[in-house]
Amino acid sequence: MAHSAATASDDASPIAAALPEGKDAKAFHRMVFIGIAVALAVLPLILYPVFLMKVLCFALFALAFNLLLGYGGLLSFGHAAYFGMASYISAYGAKHWGLTPELAILAGTLTAALLGLVFGALAIRRQGIYFSMITLALAQMVFFFSLQAKFTGGEDGIQAVPRGHLFGVISLADDRVLYALVALIFFAGLLLIYRIIHSPFGQVLKAIRDNEPRAISLGYRANQYKLAVFVLSTTLAGVAGATKAIVFQLASLTDVHWSMSGEVVLMTLVGGMGTVFGPILGSFVIIAMENYLAQFGAWVTIIQGVVFVVCVLLFREGIVGLFARLLKKPL
Repeated sequence: MAHSAATASDDASPIAAALPEGKDAKAFHRMVFIGIAVALAVLPLILYPVFLMKVLCFALFALAFNLLLGYGGLLSFGHAAYFGMASYISAYGAKHWGLTPELAILAGTLTAALLGLVFGALAIRRQGIYFSMITLALAQMVFFFSLQAKFTGGEDGIQAVPRGHLFGVISLADDRVLYALVALIFFAGLLLIYRIIHSPFGQVLKAIRDNEPRAISLGYRANQYKLAVFVLSTTLAGVAGATKAIVFQLASLTDVHWSMSGEVVLMTLVGGMGTVFGPILGSFVIIAMENYLAQFGAWVTIIQGVVFVVCVLLFREGIVGLFARLLKKPL
């Protein structure tokens, strides 16, 4: 009987290992969410709103990527394709179709979701480095398409994108008003990702990430779960890209370049892969370096590389992961 119980326990271990945290952890997370909400309200009084909007857009992008890598166990080298294409569609819709900001962002988001569905269906047929290389190849196809297509403006991109009026009523010309919208979108995205991670769907994802053959033996269709999380990740990346186009009134080749995919990987790893809040801090660190160290020119890339190496060598779990280990609380 003891042997049978041990065997049953071992068989259930992938699911058991992914059980939700206790009540103390949930209460702690509520405090963190309140802290983030307070920070979103206070920071515009201290820092430049446009800088904060850039951080929030990239934080949402990194959170979307972390959902795929940290909880789905899938490393994509081509997430810039969804971020950038959503940016193009949002910018084009606002400038040439006269869409209001919310409809422009929605159009970009739907484009990223559709692209993610098609590319994801192709990519999940392979695993490991082969999956990563397929995502990179598909993203490069999107880059060259963006370079040649007329509607993207080629190397010039789509410039002078109107911010417009939210719901046709609220003008977004004021940075503070636009910041409120971006902060709301970011916070809603964060809550959605948190809910996904702590849902039964999220627990199965973690089981597949940790031991896919065992999860399959328990009756779960791993490929369907992986495709679902891939599409969710690309959709949220599209929200970030579409919002960024409205904020900066620009969509360019930088948004679909492979270096953008590398940058979001860096943000996630520096902040803490597989943590809920790590990508937010990682995005803040990387964007702050790009903005406040801009006078160093190309040396910024080298400094970022040094930071990345230090993080990998000293605390592989990332900054937030290190805090979580010290506090003994899941973050």
